[in-house]
Amino acid sequence: MKIGIVCYPTFGGSGVVATELGKALATHGHQVHFITYRQPARLDFFSENLFYHEVAVSQYPLFDFLPYESALASKLVDVVRFEKLDVIHVHYAIPHASAAFMAKQILLTYGINIPVVTTLHGTDITLVGKDKSFSPVVTFSINQSDGVTTVSQSLKDQTLTYFDIKRDIQVIPNFIDLERFSIKDRSHFKRAIAPGNERILIHTSNFRKVKNTGDVIRIFQKVNEHIPSKLLMVGDGPERTNAEELCRDLGVCQDVRFLGKQDAVEEILSVSDLFLMPSSSESFGLAALEAMACKVPVISTNTGGLPELNVNGETGFLSDIGDVEEMAKNAIYILEDNDRLEKFKDAALERAKTFQLSNIMPQYEEYYRQVIEKVKNS
Repeated sequence: MKIGIVCYPTFGGSGVVATELGKALATHGHQVHFITYRQPARLDFFSENLFYHEVAVSQYPLFDFLPYESALASKLVDVVRFEKLDVIHVHYAIPHASAAFMAKQILLTYGINIPVVTTLHGTDITLVGKDKSFSPVVTFSINQSDGVTTVSQSLKDQTLTYFDIKRDIQVIPNFIDLERFSIKDRSHFKRAIAPGNERILIHTSNFRKVKNTGDVIRIFQKVNEHIPSKLLMVGDGPERTNAEELCRDLGVCQDVRFLGKQDAVEEILSVSDLFLMPSSSESFGLAALEAMACKVPVISTNTGGLPELNVNGETGFLSDIGDVEEMAKNAIYILEDNDRLEKFKDAALERAKTFQLSNIMPQYEEYYRQVIEKVKNS
């Protein structure tokens, strides 16, 4: 198949999933065309089946806000016509689904009926999409898509609750590349971070409010009172300054390292003992899955799709949003006993294996075929 993938090119979950899916499809023999405003961060190797088409937006001085949606629709028309695509797969509803609808209508005037699949990832539904200024467009664009998927059952349920959706929605969970995300021997790094053989806790995110980075620090402070530990904060974003100030207020600065954005996060996960995810909203929890693949159990909230990933009492623990006391108690329970910790680590990896790329990619391939056939016969 010739597949067009529209995504954000950043380190966010939707962009990561879209890029990794495209790379895997290319490796599997499909021709994949990425269409976005910048080369995706994870598009980091050459393949004869991978193509990148940049969306250029006019700098005409009339516009206070550059019309990216229109530029994207025009680029989609161009790529579909001249690359003979079989299907467009857009990740994240805003503005990709509406741009795809516009492109589809234009392409019909050329006698081309291109199938469009929309994958909903989370905040495009739970946060941005619920805004009154976007909601009608989101609802319309989802209903006009030829196929719709979500990354968890929870997100599907929320979509059907928030919007008047007439389309069937297929749940295809996020996935993990177990060749990349696996234990790496980085004992020298572990000795540098924890010279006294302290436990290493880790949090990775974009440091937005929804990630509750303050709770990460508070949980760590309570754990550190009982078990000598270090905390690695990986990522960056608007809440980083507040998190750093909280470290100072709680007197744990000497045991917390802010590492910023890291491409090789799997190497850092390889030296970690426990992953903290106290988010107030997670459609799936891709960062937690990456940790589990590196044998790192997870302390998380029970929101969104997290209970579909993190098995309470086996791969880690689930707690109510904001229950720092319980999350710290559960973290201590896992970390205080070596045998218990190893049992949780092994269970985390086994759970991650069910989401490995080789299990999930065929579900997308089959869904593409179904949607293409449906449009062909419509």
